[in-house]
Amino acid sequence: MNQIASKGQLRMSLLRWALFIVPLIVLLGFLAAQVTGPADENRWFQALVKPAAQPPDLAFPIAWTILYVMIAIAFSMILNARGAPLRGLAIILFIVQFALNLAWSPLFFGMHQVSAAFWLLVAIFATAFVTTLVFGRVRKAAAWLMVPYLAWLCFAAILNKQIDDLNPGAETLVVPAASTQI
Repeated sequence: MNQIASKGQLRMSLLRWALFIVPLIVLLGFLAAQVTGPADENRWFQALVKPAAQPPDLAFPIAWTILYVMIAIAFSMILNARGAPLRGLAIILFIVQFALNLAWSPLFFGMHQVSAAFWLLVAIFATAFVTTLVFGRVRKAAAWLMVPYLAWLCFAAILNKQIDDLNPGAETLVVPAASTQI
């Protein structure tokens, strides 16, 4: 036997990485979205004019959960690829693009910076694209798991840009506070 680890041991190592990374990525994504609350409860967001292509609010948490699971599995594959050339670079790129991703919701929904959020999406896409290319050099399957994420980022950027175009001055939009009669 001339192998350091058997195929079964390698699969179990990947499983251990995935059992840690997948819930972590999903949890961090959920927490970033919760900083500003759900979109359907955000009065500023509800006051904006939305593009015709805007999906229902329920579509976003479903899509993001699926995407976070996919990119977390891809990242787990990279973390498990010990000794692979470019593994270190792939890990750094993933962390950078994911940190940028986590910053988008607070920037858009919390700070109401629609234009800046669009440019942040461009930066997220650029770093995610480079991450995907490097992932492909480490593990091809990891790169393919990133492709739906890249497509969704393009869709999100289009929606963000359309919201920006439909709502000039959205950054300064002030929604009156809810009042209750007692």
